[in-house]
Parts: sequence; structure tokens; C-alpha cells
Amino acid sequence: MNSVGMKILVIGGGGREHALVWKLKQSPRATRIYCAPGNAGIGTIAENVPVAVSDLAGLLNFAQAEKIDLTVVGPDDALAAGIVDLFQQNGLRIFGPTRAGARFESSKIFAKEFMQRHGIPTASSGHFSDSAEAHRFCQKMKYPVVIKADGLALGKGVIIAPSSDVAAKTIYRIMERGQFGDAGRSIVIEEFLEGQECSIHALVDGKNYLLFPGAQDHKQVFDGDRGPNTGGMGTFSPAKILTPELEQSVRSEVMQPFLNGLQAEGIAFSGLLFPGLMLTGGGMKVLEFNCRFGDPETQVLLPRMKSDLVDLIEATIDGTLVGKNIEWDERAAVCVVMASGGYPGDYAKGKPVTGLEQFAGSDDVIVFHAGTKLEDNRVVTAGGRVLGVTALGADLRAAKERAYEAVGRIHFEGCHYRTDIAEKGLLD
Repeated sequence: MNSVGMKILVIGGGGREHALVWKLKQSPRATRIYCAPGNAGIGTIAENVPVAVSDLAGLLNFAQAEKIDLTVVGPDDALAAGIVDLFQQNGLRIFGPTRAGARFESSKIFAKEFMQRHGIPTASSGHFSDSAEAHRFCQKMKYPVVIKADGLALGKGVIIAPSSDVAAKTIYRIMERGQFGDAGRSIVIEEFLEGQECSIHALVDGKNYLLFPGAQDHKQVFDGDRGPNTGGMGTFSPAKILTPELEQSVRSEVMQPFLNGLQAEGIAFSGLLFPGLMLTGGGMKVLEFNCRFGDPETQVLLPRMKSDLVDLIEATIDGTLVGKNIEWDERAAVCVVMASGGYPGDYAKGKPVTGLEQFAGSDDVIVFHAGTKLEDNRVVTAGGRVLGVTALGADLRAAKERAYEAVGRIHFEGCHYRTDIAEKGLLD
């Protein structure tokens, strides 16, 4: 492996991948960065490659032809499809878990059963591949309940059912009408947990891990946590609800049992583990495991990371995380997602985006592109989540004010965003 002069490929084209490219580019070891397929913002700091995330053979061909030294995978679907296995079989270095390791995210049933076997706290649940059994289980449940498609559903496969009627209709749509295709052939039904969510990220090399600071996401589309779930409407870090005592609980009740379980079951896992936590009155519970950087959490965590991300990724791949540390900026970061009108439902594309040039070269405001493309030499919308506007500040309040001031200077037709991102972090 070259210690300098590295050619790096990032796979994906959203806000998370823009943040990864932005951070990787700061490493003195990185000389050329590609992103497949990338977006309009990524194209200003790296070379976009017109190969789809789902085209594993095309990605392999590109990496081989360009002699890529390191590939970093953004999205979960590429991991679940086995891109890491494919690259490793062809002698290429790649960051992320294999298809077997990615099952912690690609199958909620697999993850639930693993947590139960290894004493990791999680909601009580049942899982079903027969809709009649699922209906019978719901008749015994206290409402609301949470119904989850077993497989990957683009962040849309979790439904909170407030009543038996809604639960029955949800089961019918997922299992009998195929709302989520193969991802919904089996489902998990679990108790509804009340509390605050907190996102944890950790680099895991199979035997050791490095924990990141906490972040809090805002999943629902409207202020006050109302409306349907989205991929995430904004986030902030640090999260003061992740107290030192709670962090210790994460280490002893989640991370160590996870590592012990890997060893006991012979599961190889190398990459980024991102457990979603619910902090309830009855203690901490793991909602789910993700096996890649969060989106939009990455857009606040990487701007706070002072260490070289290339070094950390290399150590993860090589199994040498033990003894390593990550240096963090003491400042707070807030990211506000600017979305297309209608998101998370149907939305128009191709709306021109203005005001972006004001933040080029800014030290404390970074505009990460999530769903954009270049059309006739101008940036236009190309997705539901269009931009993630991240600001750093001396504290959370300053970062929040700076982020919203920046949001107010960027425009595209139909734009909508939440106005209360990070508000929960300011409450006593």
C-alpha cells in the first residue's frame, strides 16, 4: 500500500458521500479522488464517475483500470449486494463489511436474533414470513406497535402503527401487496419505545473499535417530530444526552457484546457500525444496526473530526485500531437538510439551485450536496433531499443559528426544511 500518492474511490452520490470525499481530500496521502456516481457538489472537489452504485461489475472494472488504492463504500445496498467480497476477491482494498457482515443491516431479523443471543438490549418483538401469523401476533400487542420490513427499503421500511386497524393495513401492504418488494417478504413487529433517539458510530476492525461522539437525527419530515419518516431531515453533534455514564453503557452493553458475539459466531466484520439507540425510561435499547456511515450524521461528525480519515480507514482494514485515538473539534455542528417539495412523497426534479457560491471556501459553513446534478452548467435538484447545510459554532446554539442563516441564503423552487433542528439539544 502506498503511504502517499493514493487514488481513492468513494461509492455513492449523496450527502454522506460528499462529506466522505470532502474529509478524505484533506488527507496528505490522497492525491486523486473519484466518486461513482457522485453529484454536482462532489464534482467540484473530486472526479465524478458515471457508474451506478448497483453496477458492481462496472465499479470493479473502473477500480482495476484506474489502479485504485482504496475504495470507500457509502450506501448500504452496495454492501448488501457483496461489493466488498467482489473487490477483495480481485485483490483490491475496500472499506466496509462483506455481504455476511452487512446482514446486520440488510436483515432486521438476523440483527434482532443476534442481539437476543448476546444480551444486547432491544425492544421485545416477533418476526414473521406468514401474514396470518403477523395479524394474530398484533392482536396480543399493546399499541402503538412498530412494523419493520426485514430487508433494505431505502429508509422507508419502518412504520409506526397507532392502532390494530393501521397495523392490519400495514401488514397487508407490505406482505401481500409487496410495498417494499422482496425486502418485505418477512417483517419484524416490535413494541413501541418512547424516548429520545441517539446515533452512535464506531469504527470496528473485528476485535477492537473506536467510538465517535454522539449525534441526534431528526427522522420525521415536519417540525415537532410530526409527519412521515424520511431518510433524515437534519442532525447535530455533540448530543448531550450521551452522557459519560451512558457512553460507558454503550461500551459495556452494546459494543463489547457485539464484538464478543462476532468472535463466538465466527462472523467477520470490518467497517463502520452505526447502532441506532433509543434512550427510554427503562434504559437504553438498540433500535437497529447499520453497517455504514449515517446520512445525515456523517455531515456533522466528519467536520468535527480533526484526525486523518484515511489513516483511520486503513487501520480498520488492517485490524490495527488498538491503541489508536481520534481527535475531535470541541465545536458543535448542526446540519439542516433542504428537501424538494413533496418529499418524502413524490417531488419534482430539475429546479435550479441558487446561492451556493456564497459558501465556497467558508471555514464554518459547508454545503453538502445530497440530490443535485449539473444541467446546462448550473446546479439543479435531482433528489428528495437536495442539500445538507452544515455549520460549526462555539456551541450548539451558535452552530444552529449559523446553519439557518446559511439556509436562508440558498434557494430553489418548492424547497422545504424543518426549522427546529437541534432544538432538542438546547433543552435542559
